[in-house]
Amino acid sequence: MFVLQVAVVVLLAAGAVLALVLQSRHDIDREARTRSVAVAETFARSLGLREALRSPDPSAVLQPLAEATRKAAGVDFIVVMDTQGIRYTHPLPDRIGKRFVGTIAPSLAGHVYTESVEGPLGNEIQAVVPVFSEDGQVVALVSAGLTVKNLTGVVDRQLPVILGVSAAGLALATGGAALISRRLRRQTHGLGPLEMTRMYEHHDAVLHSVREGVLITDGAGRLLLANDEAKRLLRLPPDAEGMLIRDLPGLDRQVSALLLSGREATDEVHEAGDRLLVISQRPTRAGGGEPEGAAVTIRDSTEIRVLSARADAAHRRLRLLYDAGTGIGTTLGVERTAQELADVAVPRFADFVTVDLAEPVLHGDEPTADAHLRRTGVSGIRDDSPFYPLGSPVGFLPSAPQAAHGLDSGRAEVVPVLSDAPGWYAQHPRWAQEIIDFGIHSLITAPLTARGVTLGVASFWRSRKPEPFTEEDLSLAEELVARAGVTIDNARRYTREHALAVTLQHSLLPRELPEQSSVEVAHYYLPAHSGVGGDWFDVIPLPGSRVALVVGDVVGHGLRAAATMGQLRTAVLNFSSLDLPPEELLARLDDLVQYIDQSGEGGATDAGLIGATCLYAVYDAVTQRCTVARAGHMPPFVVRPDGSAEMPDLPAGAPLGLGGFPFESAELDLSEGSQLVLYTDGLIEDPGRDIDEGLELLRSVLSHPGRGPQETCRAVLKELMPVRPRDDVAVLIAQTHALGADRIADWEVPFEPTSVGVVRARAVEKLEEWGLSELAFGTELVLSELVTNAIRHGGAPVRVRLLNDGRLLTCEVSDSSSTSPHLRYAATTDEGGRGLFLVAQIGGRWGTRYTPAGKIIWSEQSLPEH
Repeated sequence: MFVLQVAVVVLLAAGAVLALVLQSRHDIDREARTRSVAVAETFARSLGLREALRSPDPSAVLQPLAEATRKAAGVDFIVVMDTQGIRYTHPLPDRIGKRFVGTIAPSLAGHVYTESVEGPLGNEIQAVVPVFSEDGQVVALVSAGLTVKNLTGVVDRQLPVILGVSAAGLALATGGAALISRRLRRQTHGLGPLEMTRMYEHHDAVLHSVREGVLITDGAGRLLLANDEAKRLLRLPPDAEGMLIRDLPGLDRQVSALLLSGREATDEVHEAGDRLLVISQRPTRAGGGEPEGAAVTIRDSTEIRVLSARADAAHRRLRLLYDAGTGIGTTLGVERTAQELADVAVPRFADFVTVDLAEPVLHGDEPTADAHLRRTGVSGIRDDSPFYPLGSPVGFLPSAPQAAHGLDSGRAEVVPVLSDAPGWYAQHPRWAQEIIDFGIHSLITAPLTARGVTLGVASFWRSRKPEPFTEEDLSLAEELVARAGVTIDNARRYTREHALAVTLQHSLLPRELPEQSSVEVAHYYLPAHSGVGGDWFDVIPLPGSRVALVVGDVVGHGLRAAATMGQLRTAVLNFSSLDLPPEELLARLDDLVQYIDQSGEGGATDAGLIGATCLYAVYDAVTQRCTVARAGHMPPFVVRPDGSAEMPDLPAGAPLGLGGFPFESAELDLSEGSQLVLYTDGLIEDPGRDIDEGLELLRSVLSHPGRGPQETCRAVLKELMPVRPRDDVAVLIAQTHALGADRIADWEVPFEPTSVGVVRARAVEKLEEWGLSELAFGTELVLSELVTNAIRHGGAPVRVRLLNDGRLLTCEVSDSSSTSPHLRYAATTDEGGRGLFLVAQIGGRWGTRYTPAGKIIWSEQSLPEH
């Protein structure tokens, strides 16, 4: 054995040496060709080569250069020749002028060619490359190369190293083999025949005493060895060893087939009489090249089978309950939760499941005693079941198990055989017969309860399994419906709260936008899918052909957010009636949010729980200018009439409720037909994209000329509206109108009482020009009072402006004083104090707004309908 190991090591070392030599030669040959090509091409492209070739004696010029380059490049020769192969240079000067030994035809065609030839220096590996003229013609050839003897020298220098390494490996392998052989001899030293016999006896005693059967067979299908346990389990005779397996009496046919197959088997279960055997088999090969046999072990698992079946049933039950815990209640929808209960129980527990819930539960209310049921969940192994369809009303007679034991008593019941249940059959005889004819034979009915209230009933039906439901199945059904009942009740309560919040929010949002002529408006609002938020918008007419556009967002969801939104919207409406600048209105709104937060009126119990953003814009149709201020809200988009969309740079402002931060406004010049797009962040935020992508997508959608507000709104919703919005979405699009100069009358009034009559006369003329003579009398009275008050109580200069926007006639009188007039109700004996009262009675609205230059008192009159 030792000699054989040494021979194998020597053979492997010799093969390694041979492989290394061959590989080394191949690598050197490839390196020689590569280096030859590189040197020849470099020399062929060298500067001055073509001039040297055209000289009277090319050899005199090129021979020194070739030799210097050859020595520097490490090649054995560099030969320059003409197109006939006559050498100009050669390491052996006597070879100059003679014909080149090698193939030059490929190089004359413009190609690089390498070959191995027998040349003047011996066996050579050479490369031939062409030399091109300026016009691309081959005018000469350059060859460079190495001789084979130098290559062999490199290999010979490497061979001692290779042989030395191989010798060291051989010595190491030989020494290791010797040590292993010596160790084996030392381990078996001292064991004589007696000891070996005793060892065999011990092994035989263990083999026959273990509680596991052991068999050994040969390749001819003969039983070589069988211990006592194997003979007992397989009922083999005492003299079974040595017999052919197919001749063994009483051996089960499947076990016999496995033993004769010789294939590998791991823990295969076979029945042998009344026993359940677990058999493992591994192929073996006997010494001397005999055919394969097999080693077989056999375990008796008859008692384990019952325990295993019970364990599998318990595992399936726990798995079903686990899946029910994760699969029921994935959403807060009542109907969806009922359907999930039906789906999770089919087909692992029942073949068909129906879920019927009380009508009030579907709407978020608690069921009453006389509430009707509706089929809310249906699932089964087949789609053509004869049950009531989904969504249909369901009624149960008092004798039916669903009513007698489910809805009334609140207890689950198992009906093992449906055909023997007359109370169930009387519910609907024809329908009951169809169910029985369909093959459904057993039923479990269990009420869905939560907090002591019965929400509905779940029915589990069996058809494919012939065994009826048992009491153990009943307990599993009770656990399923107990979990589902709590989940359905949670969904019901969420449905109720969501409906209340939606109702509250819709009641607080504007139902119809007020009439005004400054802008054409399109709007859209959609509450969040998972809970109503606090988004709102508003369009507020202001005097002087102006309009306020508002959009805001209260942080959070639910009733509290909706209620806070209502407070803020009401506050904005009230503040706008004071005609405050946008930045001042946001400052007052910020104070209000702080007050709500600190006082807990918005439902907050700790400071800092309320947050909101708002954007407030005022558009003036006379000047076509829009003043915008925002408090932490997204800036609007401005769409010009040519379809270009831009987001103006506006001061950001802090969100409402932080306090201590000033608000700033910016003015935008909007040409007629421009669109101002206001929105909340629910429109542009989506889990699949970041906010910058949403803004860029909104910009691209808005960049479209010739669309009205409604078309723009539909395009925005189509492209950006999330399928299941997680936040409220509010969009307000206003297209601007301009009040033409022909609808405006503006005069400066001399600061003297006699100018009042002149103003009245001019106003009457203008009204006649506009076709509004019917309003002349009232307008004269209004202007007389307002101009007189401005001259008497105000300061110069005084101006009068009439605005006719097609819906209202607005009379404005401005002066430099900031004194605000107040409406008085004069007594019968008073001689004055009735001026503003008359103004209020003649006009629909009147008021005062302050400007940097003073104040403006205005009065509006509705235009007569023609």
